[in-house]
Amino acid sequence: MLSPSRSRMRTAAAIWLAWTAAGLFYVTQDFVPRLYRNESVPWRGVFVAWMAAMYICAAFTPAILWLGRRWPLDREHRWSRIGLHLGFASVFSIVSQSIEAPVLMALGAFPPGPQARSLAAAASWIVVYGFHGGIIRYWVVLGVQAIVRSHQLAREREREALQLQVRSTELAGQLTAAQLSALKMQLQPHFLFNTLGAIMVLVQQGRTQEAEAMLDRLSDLLRLSLEDVDTQEVPLYRELEFLRSYLSIEQVRFRDRLRVSITADRAALDALVPHMVLQPIVENAVRHGLGQSEDAVTVEVTANAVPDRLVLVVADDGAGTTKPQFDGPGIGLANTRHRLSRLYGAGASIVAEGRHPHGARITVTLPCRAARADEEPCA
Repeated sequence: MLSPSRSRMRTAAAIWLAWTAAGLFYVTQDFVPRLYRNESVPWRGVFVAWMAAMYICAAFTPAILWLGRRWPLDREHRWSRIGLHLGFASVFSIVSQSIEAPVLMALGAFPPGPQARSLAAAASWIVVYGFHGGIIRYWVVLGVQAIVRSHQLAREREREALQLQVRSTELAGQLTAAQLSALKMQLQPHFLFNTLGAIMVLVQQGRTQEAEAMLDRLSDLLRLSLEDVDTQEVPLYRELEFLRSYLSIEQVRFRDRLRVSITADRAALDALVPHMVLQPIVENAVRHGLGQSEDAVTVEVTANAVPDRLVLVVADDGAGTTKPQFDGPGIGLANTRHRLSRLYGAGASIVAEGRHPHGARITVTLPCRAARADEEPCA
């Protein structure tokens, strides 16, 4: 940002250049007709006269600009301000051209004739012949100022609109992060309370060794959960590590009735996934698959990498559902659906469907993104 002194210098330079250009324009306008008529051209007199007139206008320009700032031509006071500036323009024209007369006489550039007999006669002659030109120059300065002001206001509005948009984006991001954190925090106590309830049941049944094993594995699970408590996305390999710890607890609880299979493409292991995206889906498979079946149930978790997509599938051969597609009970699927929507919008999907002859399959499709910029998962 320019300092006030440098800004004033730039403004003064711009005023001087503008009036110099105007003076050269008037000089050529005076020269060309004379040359066309083959008349003699008093080069020095014409040049000095016009440039002196323009530089006198330049000296008054800061005052005109001040008047324009003090009484701008806004819509609310348009007509009264126009009348006011017409008065100012008349004063400017008379004063500037009254000053022009002695300057030209001093420089020897005043045209000879009866009008040059005295200073009063010279001033009267210039004022009469140049009055309307002075009015026009005043309004030109005022008009240029209005254009510059309008441009500055437009840029300021654009800057404010951009700042508002950035602020809105930041607030939207903060809101999304808060909502994601709230959704995630719903899951952590959910599986924790279920696990503690299962441990209590084991203790009541006298299965103390199994209860101790579950407590030991629960401590590992909590450690993994707390390490990523503030993280919305983790690499797939870490999510699978968390899932294996969770399933090891469930296998203690259900003994030989729960079988687990986890497979993942090597190319997908470094892809980012929402933390705890699989745990609530697997929990639903265990609870509703085993809860409604007396036979052993196999839960299969697969992660496949396809171009630009990561496909996670949780399938079980439990009781399942007779519906081809379903929403799924409990908070697991609904919570996961909300989180995917917040994180990826339309770039992610979750589909729940029944398997033939029984069981259920949940398919989660995510955009494939690397944890590090130099990685290329799902290629």
